Amino acid sequence: MLRCGADDFGPPLGRRRLKARIAVDLALVVDAAADVVLSITPPAAWIHDEQLGIVLDGRTMTAAQAEDAHGGRVHRLVLAPGAVEISYRAETRTPVAPAPSDDLDPVRYLRPSRYAQSDVLFETAALFSDSTARDTVSRIAQWVHDKLSYVPGSSSPTDSAVDTLRAERGVCRDYAHLTIALLRARGIPARLVSAFAPGLDPMDFHAVVEAFVDGRWEVVDPTRLAPRPHLVRIATGRDAADTAFLTTLSGAVSVQRMTVMAVASDSLAHDDHVGAVLLR
Repeated sequence: MLRCGADDFGPPLGRRRLKARIAVDLALVVDAAADVVLSITPPAAWIHDEQLGIVLDGRTMTAAQAEDAHGGRVHRLVLAPGAVEISYRAETRTPVAPAPSDDLDPVRYLRPSRYAQSDVLFETAALFSDSTARDTVSRIAQWVHDKLSYVPGSSSPTDSAVDTLRAERGVCRDYAHLTIALLRARGIPARLVSAFAPGLDPMDFHAVVEAFVDGRWEVVDPTRLAPRPHLVRIATGRDAADTAFLTTLSGAVSVQRMTVMAVASDSLAHDDHVGAVLLR
């Protein structure tokens, strides 16, 4: 059995640069002129080839691109009322270097946030005391996996880690938020990563956790629904507020249709979700 550990997949996640083909199709309806931000493209370091097309009522649109501190890319658009079709295609390769980070990240990602209220969950997090940081990460991820039921459609976009703990069900973002909140409550910096996930079924955008252990960010997936070595990073942040695939800053926009595809060009590796894996 292949174990997905740092020695096996070593920098960068293997002895070869893993490849994937990804695609996103979005159909939006703009009811009132809107200012929106898309977060559907991996960092430039991942890209071998890509095409992004945006069409509003038959007219091609151009988006302004910006890059965040982790290399994540967003595209900002001002849209008039009408029907919008967005198409993204890319071929990716695992980068050689880790995602950019700075000395403040372990502080930034230790603070409570909108969807990961670590300050409210200290009592629950006390269940995981008297462990090393690495053991704590493993125990919390296992506990969240066992505690929650994965039920598509069971949560809303405004549900937080506290809501998820009460409901004991959710989807990947809910698993991630609860894991992040508990890790932070135990003094372990943790952040959310949105990702393309070859092997995920049903296919969608995926949310996983990066925990800061022994001076590096290691990826944890409490859902255990996809092999971590094949994940393709999209966005990195405190929680879903920083990583949503679509953010409406003003106006009114509805999503009419969305399809996501991520296919590994290599055979999918087995992942026991025990060993350490780094997401570039």
